[in-house]
Amino acid sequence: MKYFGFLYVGILLCISSNYAQAQSKEEVKILRNKLAKSNKNNIQKAELLLDVSRIILFKQGEFKADIDSATALNNQSRVISKNLDYKLGIGKSLLLESQITKEKGDRKKSLNIAKNALAYAKKNNFPVLQADTYAELGHYFGNEKEELLQKIKYYELAVPLYQKGKALKKEGDALKELGDFYEVMGDTKKALELFEKAVAIYKSVGYKQLQGVYTLMSGNYRTMGNFQLALQYALMAENIAEEVNDQSFQLSTIYNHLALAYYDLKKNDLALSYFEKSLNIALKYKNVDAVNTISTNLASLNYRKKNFRETLRIIKMTAKDYPPTDSASKLRQTFMFLVSYSMLKDFENAKPYYEKMLKHYRNNLEADVGLDYKLMGIIIYLQQSGQAEKTYPFLDELKEYSKKTNNIIRLSELEGMYFKSDSACKKYLPAIEHIKQYKILSDSVFNLDRARQFSDLQLKFETEKKDKNIKLLTQQGKLQETKIYNDMIIRYVFIGSLVVLALFLALIYNRYRLKQRSNKRLESQQEEINQQNELLKKLLTEKEWLLKEIHHRVKNNLQIVISLLNTQSAYLDNEDALMAIQNSQHRMHAMSLIHQKLYQSDNLASIDMSWYIYELINYMKECFGTEKKINFLLETEKVFLDVAQAVPLGLIINEAINNTIKYAFPSDRKGNVIVSLKNIGENTYKLLISDNGIGLPNNFNIEETESLGMNLMRGLSDQLDGTFNLNNENGLKIEITFTKNIEFEESSENSKTI
Repeated sequence: MKYFGFLYVGILLCISSNYAQAQSKEEVKILRNKLAKSNKNNIQKAELLLDVSRIILFKQGEFKADIDSATALNNQSRVISKNLDYKLGIGKSLLLESQITKEKGDRKKSLNIAKNALAYAKKNNFPVLQADTYAELGHYFGNEKEELLQKIKYYELAVPLYQKGKALKKEGDALKELGDFYEVMGDTKKALELFEKAVAIYKSVGYKQLQGVYTLMSGNYRTMGNFQLALQYALMAENIAEEVNDQSFQLSTIYNHLALAYYDLKKNDLALSYFEKSLNIALKYKNVDAVNTISTNLASLNYRKKNFRETLRIIKMTAKDYPPTDSASKLRQTFMFLVSYSMLKDFENAKPYYEKMLKHYRNNLEADVGLDYKLMGIIIYLQQSGQAEKTYPFLDELKEYSKKTNNIIRLSELEGMYFKSDSACKKYLPAIEHIKQYKILSDSVFNLDRARQFSDLQLKFETEKKDKNIKLLTQQGKLQETKIYNDMIIRYVFIGSLVVLALFLALIYNRYRLKQRSNKRLESQQEEINQQNELLKKLLTEKEWLLKEIHHRVKNNLQIVISLLNTQSAYLDNEDALMAIQNSQHRMHAMSLIHQKLYQSDNLASIDMSWYIYELINYMKECFGTEKKINFLLETEKVFLDVAQAVPLGLIINEAINNTIKYAFPSDRKGNVIVSLKNIGENTYKLLISDNGIGLPNNFNIEETESLGMNLMRGLSDQLDGTFNLNNENGLKIEITFTKNIEFEESSENSKTI
């Protein structure tokens, strides 16, 4: 007698996401592009920021960087919403903050934020936001009876609010979740009613991804014992999943329900195939709970086939690698160990699991979880261990429990279990009655009409698959023809490209030869240019050497003249003649200094006048010994002048200082002399020589004076194209303003460039 049909009814996997399915990568890309193009801080941008934040938060896998990114985007949206006084955006941001906080692991703080979001939504009369918040509050409760009732309460509050706000898609989602909760509570009729409403709403808004709700409906019909409808909806779910190319974790749930439907109809090979498909997806997504449940399903299938050792191998591997986390899964695992060891007559290993199951039953531990597993495990252990007389109280309680769910398969298998206990206790008349009931119930489940319905249903979906395959093959054929045509075009294009390439290479070769000839000519010309450059460098070096030699010889000649004048002065007794010779010596020294500097410097074009003035003043101080009597103050900038301007300027300074030393401070009078040369415009400079001496006589007239020095300074100022001014107040001030000659500098720069 087989017990597994009854054993397996409660083992199903119903995995429904608490959140909407994450958008595809393409949708995410579209949203990010819209966000990048949104330059203005408006309502649209605030909503886009919220959408992208949600996608990042609820995508597959949990990473701190994703949570941080979602937080930053949500905060940005909140700031924009506050600036715009966009109250709905602020409320949505509050709700999203609650979800982010929960992802961070702070459930207490998250719950408080969610309650604040609900109060805000009520205050501002946002029905859809209220409904979203109720749904979020429902996520804080588990699937135990009391918590599930609280979850149902929140979702039932959400549904009319979604309806009021005309959020039809969200209303459908809420109805689907509610149906799932009622199914867990055991109210399959109410669950199916809600699922039908959800399907109607989804279809009204053109929502095509109905595979999730169809999977849940399949599970409900299975619980009710309507295996044909269970299979039909499972196949519909698979069909839609293929149409919409659903590659999410939901596919594991669909395959698992399809396997359960085939299992109930005793199509073991098909059940095994879909269990394996479901398990592979669960392993891919590393969903421990799903892997545990599907592995238990596979173990149960092997149990039905009386392959008890394989059942134990699977359940041991599952317990080690994917241990269950919820009480229902733990109970199922204990049950599988108990019945497998019992069927193998390994009572030494079975007994600890029996005692554990008995303790759960007697102490009413987790009363809402798996009463049928507790009773069945106890019954099978007692029957296999020769204690059939102890099974009757458990059988009677299991019968009452099975009548509540009205599961025909359970009732059928229960009659078989009664028969086994009666036979073991030698109660033959009751045993005969129970075996009759077993046959009647079995035939009512698996009669000829239902077998035909299954065949028709299977044929229908196989035909649809074949039609799809034919359509796919037709499309592939057209694609193949297109590919052949494209290949032919590519071949001609390739041949044409080769011809063009050959012509192009010939052209390149021709250009290469021409370039080689051109390069040779250029190399020859470059060699000539290099030779000319070397010659010019040589000539330039010789020119510079000659210029230095000229300056050196001019300086030497001036020194010779100075020496000759000095020698001549030794033979003169006339004071005026001696003074004239001395003045001439000073003037020649002023010119000699310029040529000396040019000779010693690398710059043959100009002389630094700040250095020159300093040297000239020192020379004058040494000649006249005025260190204690006259204090010279120099205020000169770095001014470079060519020889044509440096010589007359130097002579002017020489004459002015000479006159100042001789006449400005008679007797023992002391004073200051300021010499200044500064830029006062773009290329305009001013020479100022002032003293605080006695100044010029009151009757002095520069136009009528016969002073050589004054006339010389005026003449030299004209040579500079400058202006000459005298100021005879509080001493004497000589001002000469002139424009610097830059023609020589430009020609010098051009010569360097060449």
